[in-house]
Amino acid sequence: MTEPQWWQSAVVYQIYPRSFADSDGDGIGDLGGILAKVDHLARLGVDVVWLSPVYPSPQDDAGYDISDFQDIEPVFGSLEIFDQLLAALHERGIKLVMDLVVNHTSDEHAWFQQARRSKDDPKRDWYWWRPPREGMTGGDPGAEPTNWGSFFSGSAWEWDESTGEYYLHLFSKKQPDLNWENREVREAVYAMMRWWLDRGVDGFRMDVINMISKAVQPDGSLPDGVVSHGLYGDGTPLFTDGPRIHEYLAEMNREVFAGRDGQFLTVGEMPGVTIDEAIRYTDPARAEVDMVFQFEHVTLDQGPGGKWDVQPLRLTDVKASLGRWQAGLAEVGWNSLYWNNHDQPRAVSRYGSDAPEHRVRSAKCLATVLHLHRGTPYVYQGEELGMTNFPFGGIGDFRDIESLNHYAEATGHGEDPEDVLKALRYMGRDNARTPVQWDDSANAGFTTGTPWIAVNPNHTEINASAQIDDEDSVFAHYRRVIELRHTEKVVATGDFTMLLADHDQIYAFVRSEPGTALLVLANMSNETAVADQIPDAAEWERAEVLLTNAPSPEPSQPRLSLQPWEARVYRRRTDG
Repeated sequence: MTEPQWWQSAVVYQIYPRSFADSDGDGIGDLGGILAKVDHLARLGVDVVWLSPVYPSPQDDAGYDISDFQDIEPVFGSLEIFDQLLAALHERGIKLVMDLVVNHTSDEHAWFQQARRSKDDPKRDWYWWRPPREGMTGGDPGAEPTNWGSFFSGSAWEWDESTGEYYLHLFSKKQPDLNWENREVREAVYAMMRWWLDRGVDGFRMDVINMISKAVQPDGSLPDGVVSHGLYGDGTPLFTDGPRIHEYLAEMNREVFAGRDGQFLTVGEMPGVTIDEAIRYTDPARAEVDMVFQFEHVTLDQGPGGKWDVQPLRLTDVKASLGRWQAGLAEVGWNSLYWNNHDQPRAVSRYGSDAPEHRVRSAKCLATVLHLHRGTPYVYQGEELGMTNFPFGGIGDFRDIESLNHYAEATGHGEDPEDVLKALRYMGRDNARTPVQWDDSANAGFTTGTPWIAVNPNHTEINASAQIDDEDSVFAHYRRVIELRHTEKVVATGDFTMLLADHDQIYAFVRSEPGTALLVLANMSNETAVADQIPDAAEWERAEVLLTNAPSPEPSQPRLSLQPWEARVYRRRTDG
């Protein structure tokens, strides 16, 4: 990439509105709550806010089942309050990116309501409708048009008795998939996107956007997936990075963004995307999206049984994965950097240590490592405070449809309920969705009412009020790493070189550009480690310490000796 782009030195903050801040006491976060906290975002120093869905929705999948793309869910507020929030962010130099969810709609969207009226309705082909398998009766086991499983358990097809056909839903049965083969669908989506840009938003994070192109056969059928385990076939190779996906994204870019003034950001969430495909998606010459979310590093603690088959996480695997993406997109394309989001467990509990003696330092360590990579970092709400996973008890503590469906299916097939709960406690999405901890009051300052999901009891210790004026806090450290990206050009655009790839405690790499080199050293373990194996160790020992999360080592200790979860950034001026 020859000309640096504004988003290369930017940091994005994700807000999950339901859990951020509640302004009206109904126990659910809303736009008014976000509006009241914009100074928190400005003080942190972020450049962009990504707002998870706030559109009208039955909330079957926490707002990712949208019933109207061009309005605001009353629980969250109104378009008037949205405009106030947008203006308040812009006044502080912060852009706003909306969540674009167009692989599917809610089954309560007017488009789908019309489509299911009859097989002859003009909107029928806006969705994937198919008859039962030949010779079988609709609704019977195995009669589904394909054997694809849903990401939320069960079949990806739902029988519609009134019209005698199945409709496709890769996620909840209340989230029917849109048929992007239909030109009218694409035109309607592009018109909606232009409407939001005209309102002043600054781009889109595109939910599972690489699933919009399905491998439809010449006769209109969809093929079965391979059955490796469980009851259903794996359809992902048949609807991930499909045959027309690049055509659709290039068309979207032309139809929505071409000819507009302004600096926009487009981020494609792309489960299963490969490096080669990511290069194509993010190559500026192709004009598709600016960057992608890839999921390789968030599957490293999952076994062959999938998400709920939890395995130990090895640092060498994390380094191999992130390092591969750094190398793969070094010349063309761009990385998104994240540890957690609304769909992932809390970073400290997964990649760090939430033990009391390590939590603060490991949270700072994770921030240092991630933000010093090449790419655009994302901070998920509460991450800047070092928030942790929730101590879930029984299944009644969970709210997420994915977790509830998995528990019902797994225990129904004879799995030990406690074993199922153990996986849910570690991996469940509700870990990320407990309310942001603003202070040490009864509901952590999130609401004056009863929160829709319980507040983590550790909010009495971990909260924003206790951290914002403490220069040794996790919040203060996040401010420092964010500022470093703004002030040190090498952090934004410098080259990346991984070191000590096989070390099972130390994460080490160099960022460099002509005249400057940075060494990042992080001990991502509970034991002391020494990084004297790095190249040019003697020179680095004499270099300036630009950033650290721990006191300086004792004179009697080797300078490259690292305490548990200690991270340092060294700066050295070079001749190049």
